[in-house]
Amino acid sequence: MPATKTYSYNSIDATGRKIKGTVEAANETAATHLLRGRGEVPLELTLAGQGLNRELKIPGLAGRTKLKDLAVFSRQFATMTASGMSLLRSLAILEEQTTAVSLKKAVGEVRTDVAGGHSLSAAMTKHDKVFPRLMVAMIRAGETGGMIDRALEQIAASLEKDTALRGKIKGALTYPAIVLGFTFVLIAAVLIFIVPVFENMFKNLGGELPGITQFLVDTSHNMWWIGPLFLIIGITGSVLYKRQQRASAEFRLAVDKLKLRAPVFGSLFRKLAMARFSRNLGLLLNVGVPVMQALAVVGETTGNEVINIAMRDVQSAVRDGQTMSSAMRLHKIFPEMVTQMIEVGEESGQISQMLDKVADFYDREVDSAAESLTASIEPIMVLVMGAVVGGMVICLYLPMFTIYQNIQSN
Repeated sequence: MPATKTYSYNSIDATGRKIKGTVEAANETAATHLLRGRGEVPLELTLAGQGLNRELKIPGLAGRTKLKDLAVFSRQFATMTASGMSLLRSLAILEEQTTAVSLKKAVGEVRTDVAGGHSLSAAMTKHDKVFPRLMVAMIRAGETGGMIDRALEQIAASLEKDTALRGKIKGALTYPAIVLGFTFVLIAAVLIFIVPVFENMFKNLGGELPGITQFLVDTSHNMWWIGPLFLIIGITGSVLYKRQQRASAEFRLAVDKLKLRAPVFGSLFRKLAMARFSRNLGLLLNVGVPVMQALAVVGETTGNEVINIAMRDVQSAVRDGQTMSSAMRLHKIFPEMVTQMIEVGEESGQISQMLDKVADFYDREVDSAAESLTASIEPIMVLVMGAVVGGMVICLYLPMFTIYQNIQSN
């Protein structure tokens, strides 16, 4: 008999009452089946005793709506609507249990609007900073076709995949970021604590310091303002960058072009953009969103201004009677494999299925690229850190040779 594990769960029963507790099961799937057998709809299921794995909340950022929060919200919403629960009751439960401040507020206002006679998509449109345009478009199509539960299910699956992709990218960048941060800390520590010791020793022994060593000494003397200056420049640059990203399409286009041409990361960014584009367009077409509207929405949801501009051109070409694949061939951002698959989908009438296959292919490509990137960057970062620290040590020991030569000559 397989060993059982203890799972903590949040669920709701047939009357809409929220229930918390624990359940013994061999795995997560078995625990879910056990709860459903009791007539409960599981909303959250985690291994008991995993308190140390909870996400840390940083003061001042806890109210932001993260992609992970939206993915959890969509999955729970899809589960409740699929079980036959009404939209109003589902929204009330989601509002109660959502922890993200901005999402909680938006869900409450959406529930009020739906209760007042608005459609779900119309109510969510008012909160475009919380609910992505892709999500609203798919819900609107689901309402039109009478399959809102299916639309919510596909939204949840899409957001979960996007969350996983972002997690892999962050994982690939975590190691170099840590090494780079540690290098800066080490440099600051050497300048603040080690250089003054050597400076006093050089003064006692006499002699003129080499230029590079004198530069280190001067930098050490001025660390009281150089450190805060770099910190201010970093924070100001980050704020200005984000502001420009929101306000200027030209700035976003320039940045995205640089990302795609980057020597090491460019291939990864291109594959990530293709995965999002294919998945989002396939989902929109699959739930019945008209082609012209789908092209308009997908350009704004891939997070890449190059694709956004390309989609505007494709939209104009399709409006003029051209095929989507022939219009996409005019833009180098789309690999030949993507346009070929879309062309086959247009000929067979299965374009959404073809786009799903393309998205699955690029998901695997992103996984492989992220692993390769991590493997190749690790030795490079170690060499960079070794070169920086080793260079500083050599600069500090250069005066020793001059002093030794002076002693021998005397």
